[in-house]
Amino acid sequence: MLVYPSGIDLSSRVLQHLSGLLAGHRRRIGSRWRRLTCGRQALLVLAHLRCGDTYARLAAGFRVGIATVYRYIREAVDLLAALAPTLEQAMTAVRKKAYVILDGTVLPIDRIAADQPYYSGKKKHHGMNVQVLADPAGRLIWASDALPGAVHDLTAARTHGIPAALTADDIKCWADKAYQGAGPAVRVPFRGKNLRGWRRRHNRDHARIRSLGERAMATLKCWRLLRKLRCSTTRITAVVRAVVALELAT
Repeated sequence: MLVYPSGIDLSSRVLQHLSGLLAGHRRRIGSRWRRLTCGRQALLVLAHLRCGDTYARLAAGFRVGIATVYRYIREAVDLLAALAPTLEQAMTAVRKKAYVILDGTVLPIDRIAADQPYYSGKKKHHGMNVQVLADPAGRLIWASDALPGAVHDLTAARTHGIPAALTADDIKCWADKAYQGAGPAVRVPFRGKNLRGWRRRHNRDHARIRSLGERAMATLKCWRLLRKLRCSTTRITAVVRAVVALELAT
């Protein structure tokens, strides 16, 4: 196996943050010896999340077994996922904002045609539906649990209780046409292709505000593992939460 050095487009602050979490965890559980130090384990985990490197490639690069790579990544992902904000905590943060932007995305997964609950008719591929809240500048605030890709954005938002939480706290929200009927707190554009007059101007202004939410989506997908998830669908929520925790911490 040939091994070559590579780079990860993250700052040393991210590495130090994750390394500190792992060091604290090892002290709590009384871990005496590991094949990799906390810093090397953190680097391994970041290579997996940010670059999408497989277990086999990481095992060769860090000179450990594939089972060890699996354990190290699962341990770190679970630690990070526990730090991700809940919807209630996110509502506390957005009360200070003028408004929030709600959007949904379908993260691709390696399912086959028989797995119908995971097939998104809109995206034309199998995936997991994740709802995202962003601030007026497009910065990521919160991401939901992952649901099968066949779930519509509006259904997903209601399942997570997003419209109810926004209405209860009287928080203004901008969203796309998929959220028609979500409630008074969620502002959506008018439907139709040949709109004229004030309706057309309204949709143009609405799109200008809502488009900033794409920055939050881009922030998530900079973590290349989320561009093609090959893990169990039961682990995708933890992976998304781990990424959110890293983004908010650094």
